[in-house]
Amino acid sequence: MSFYYIRIVHFQDTDAAGVVYFANVLAMCHEAYEASLVEFGINMKVFFSNQEMAIPIIHANVDFRRPMFCGDELTIELIPKSWGDDEFEISYQVFLKETGDKWAARAFTKHVCIHPQSRNRQKLSDEMRRWLLSFSSLELNKFYEK
Repeated sequence: MSFYYIRIVHFQDTDAAGVVYFANVLAMCHEAYEASLVEFGINMKVFFSNQEMAIPIIHANVDFRRPMFCGDELTIELIPKSWGDDEFEISYQVFLKETGDKWAARAFTKHVCIHPQSRNRQKLSDEMRRWLLSFSSLELNKFYEK
């Protein structure tokens, strides 16, 4: 099962050339990540103010195939994958409504769980492990088929 997030490109997402600014694609993908957590039942206020656990992004990249403009309707597909007890990655595909199943951008983020004060790695919470398990039957290879 994938998670899908629908979003309209806003003027503030674009650069002087009128296309989505590259860094804003990652911001949109992060919105999709947050929406997937909310749909799973995770309280965002508690999640982002947790004094016992933080999950920073330690790596991110984006590839582009076609430009996205203000007013475009995007569908962002995300698939997380666990990498042990304390880290996971999320692969994203961004589709333009007009182009159907052809992706406009692909992104990737890698996350690690740490204790906020000590900054030492620690195991993901049971809640986050359950969120990851809800996607466990997915194949990341599908991102590279189209």
